[in-house]
Amino acid sequence: MFHLRSISVREFNPHDTNSFPFSLEIVKSLRELQFTAPVTFLVGENGSGKSTILEAIACAVESITVGSESVRTDPSLAPLRKLAQSFRLSWTKRTRRGFFLRAEDFFGYARSLRQTREEFQQDLQSIKEEYKGRSRYAEALASMPYQGQLADMQRRYGEGLDQYSHGESFLALFQSRFVPDGLYLLDEPEAALSPMRQLTFLAALKQMVLENSQFIIATHSPIILAFREAQILQFTNGTIHEVKYNQLEHVQLTRDFLNNPDSFMRHL
Repeated sequence: MFHLRSISVREFNPHDTNSFPFSLEIVKSLRELQFTAPVTFLVGENGSGKSTILEAIACAVESITVGSESVRTDPSLAPLRKLAQSFRLSWTKRTRRGFFLRAEDFFGYARSLRQTREEFQQDLQSIKEEYKGRSRYAEALASMPYQGQLADMQRRYGEGLDQYSHGESFLALFQSRFVPDGLYLLDEPEAALSPMRQLTFLAALKQMVLENSQFIIATHSPIILAFREAQILQFTNGTIHEVKYNQLEHVQLTRDFLNNPDSFMRHL
């Protein structure tokens, strides 16, 4: 099912119209977005505004973030929070589940997780030295909170996200944090994924849709965009319109290049 049905935009404050993001053509023209499938892709060239709109949606739905500050406090999202105040959301079923994940936040989260693990291990070593000569029961009680946190991290991520390749660790994070009936907002997930891992991601996406989750994904990847029965919203020339997969320039250009790379390379 799709939880979020549509977003309509109220009139902006005149004092905001000359500042980012209100000055963007895509924002000026935005009146309504309707979501008609469990998976919606936002696609367009760099600078077309798809990530801006996705971040504003994350602020409007107050999404949980992965690997960064809350959408309520993240300084980089301050202008988008102002835009989100103009959004009116229409729900089929309001959900608080799910998360917002940007590609750059993922890499920071993996580093943070490693540092947290190391700090817990150092704390356990300190407790072992501090409780030397005391009862094992007292040491166990003092160690319990740290052991519990480490066990939870082991259960979720194995030996740690940084022990895997980028693609493997992204998928491990994505799958470990998934819960059914959620709304998931992803910005360029392909940044961490090889073509083979993108296919694995699509398989996971299919299963998660079967568990009543909705996805809004900004992407450039022709592989990810091929997800069957997805809604594709193309951002071009300051407007948003729905297109079919085979109409996408990303798809046509990639297909033409793979069919005859030499014809492109000779002009470089």
